[in-house]
Amino acid sequence: MAAAVAVPASAADPPTVKLSKSQAGTGGSITVTGDGWRARALLMILICGQSVPSTGVTGGTNSCANADGRAVTTDAEGRFSRKLPVAEPPVPCPCVVHVATVQGAKAEADAVFQVAGHAVEPLPADAAGGRLSVLTDTRLDGSGGLLTWFGAPPARTLVFTVGNVGTSPVKNPVFQVGTSHGVFAPQWEEQQWRGTIAPGRKARIELPVELAAGAHGDYTVSLKYGGRVMAEQPWGVGRPWGVTLFWILVALVVPAALFRVGMAVVDRVRPRRSGGHRGFGLPELALRLPGSKQPQQEAAPPSNSTLPWFTPDSDPGTAGRLSAPHDDSPTSPTTPTRKGPP
Repeated sequence: MAAAVAVPASAADPPTVKLSKSQAGTGGSITVTGDGWRARALLMILICGQSVPSTGVTGGTNSCANADGRAVTTDAEGRFSRKLPVAEPPVPCPCVVHVATVQGAKAEADAVFQVAGHAVEPLPADAAGGRLSVLTDTRLDGSGGLLTWFGAPPARTLVFTVGNVGTSPVKNPVFQVGTSHGVFAPQWEEQQWRGTIAPGRKARIELPVELAAGAHGDYTVSLKYGGRVMAEQPWGVGRPWGVTLFWILVALVVPAALFRVGMAVVDRVRPRRSGGHRGFGLPELALRLPGSKQPQQEAAPPSNSTLPWFTPDSDPGTAGRLSAPHDDSPTSPTTPTRKGPP
């Protein structure tokens, strides 16, 4: 007889979750352990309502007690152990402890749990006979442009293929597309696809996805139909460096412009010199150094000009010094004039 050989769990084996208690009341705590996860993977542990392991978390993380969730990182062998406080989810039970990866390839597992004292209601029945299922992996098409680099809202197109695995056609299905940042719950938005998917048929669906202006970082785009999350797609959004460059230019240009305006105002209001040159009138200071001789002032040349109220003819000092007329003077007034012969 051949001996039994233990075969290690392969990467295709689903991860598992075990609980220390299957029921506990609010205020208590349970220990959650897991095996078969990726090594060094970051996981989020939540208590969710209106869910069973066979159907998963019907309402997504909106039906979970997100405020009391716990994060844990697996070890090198893909195992973990974490204590979780018991809290009531926002919707009635049946409840599960939901464990899912935060980043990277999607992986999740659920374990049945009963919150003592919390209301229990049956799961909503599927009113329609048609049921859609995602057949291929979802993807985000598109890329950012120049406007996105300057802070415009990032936009992509969520592309996926669904098949109708029910017994009746599905007409104009309404999907919910949610975007979440980090570990926060997604913000859902309803989008209707126009068309009819017959039983056993499939269709390729494209839905627009847009974030807020200036958004950057690691985001997750989730797709939900009929209250059940069908697919998730990570989205890494780059930082809008154009906005940073703009503010750097503003910090450089605005002070320079204000400086130029201020200098123009000062140049216009300051006094001018008499020579026509603009500038502040500073008094001329004569610097005297010790031991230096000052240049002597040049002697003013003698002036021969007379006083303005005296003329050479009216000078009183020359009145008594007038000379007597000479005989040979033809115009002397004292010389008698001889008369000629008659």
